[in-house]
Amino acid sequence: MSGIKPRETGSGQGYRGRNSTADRALDILLMFTDDRLDLSAAEVAARLDVARSTAYRYLQSLTSNGFLEENDGSGFRLGPRVLDLARLARKSVGLSDLARPVMRELVERTGMSVLLTRRSGAAVVCLEREETGSALRLSYERGQVLSINAGASALALTAWAPEAELDELLALPLPRYTDATHTDPDRLRAYLAEIREQGYAVGRGELDPDVLGIGAPVTGEQDRVVAALSVAALSHRVPDREVPRYVKAVREAAAGLSDQVRRMGIG
Repeated sequence: MSGIKPRETGSGQGYRGRNSTADRALDILLMFTDDRLDLSAAEVAARLDVARSTAYRYLQSLTSNGFLEENDGSGFRLGPRVLDLARLARKSVGLSDLARPVMRELVERTGMSVLLTRRSGAAVVCLEREETGSALRLSYERGQVLSINAGASALALTAWAPEAELDELLALPLPRYTDATHTDPDRLRAYLAEIREQGYAVGRGELDPDVLGIGAPVTGEQDRVVAALSVAALSHRVPDREVPRYVKAVREAAAGLSDQVRRMGIG
């Protein structure tokens, strides 16, 4: 599993116009992934293309504010303040409580894992995940942050981004997770237009190999997309002829949740 990758620096050109301390602090936090749970000053210096002393200053600033903590002198790991902010973010959304019963019903109806996600700028965040009991390995875990260009859940959100926002999103580097990941901006824009026209997204192996995903938007007031509801299963277990009935289930669940969201005034 992997999270959003910081912008590659190369000769430092990637940071042109983004050289503030706040930008660098955010980039350091986004370097952490499931496969990299601690960082050294040398690693951070190399990724940011700065002197080691400069990287260490950034790390110490994050540590003093609780976002990082030193790991037995061997590096730095995420600190308690990150967990606290994650808790507050989930609490402030107000969406999870409404979604959980809908998600559990969708699990029973489809036999698939169900995800609730929302877009936050150039990233997609997993708010909730309901399981079927099967051991399905997915990149989306609660709190996981991933890119906007891979997986039905992400595409169901990105497809309804306002045009100006979409231009900005597609100008950013689009990471490749598998051979099926959409990384060409023009082709992705055309694919997103198809998703918007049909009202749902279907993807096979774009984020996790051998995984089928089906996602639909959840809308709030003024039909603004506030989240996405999606299902995921091993692709070989869902032949193409079976996809329409799962699409129907996901869209009906998303529509029902949308009705509740509008009644509660969330989003």
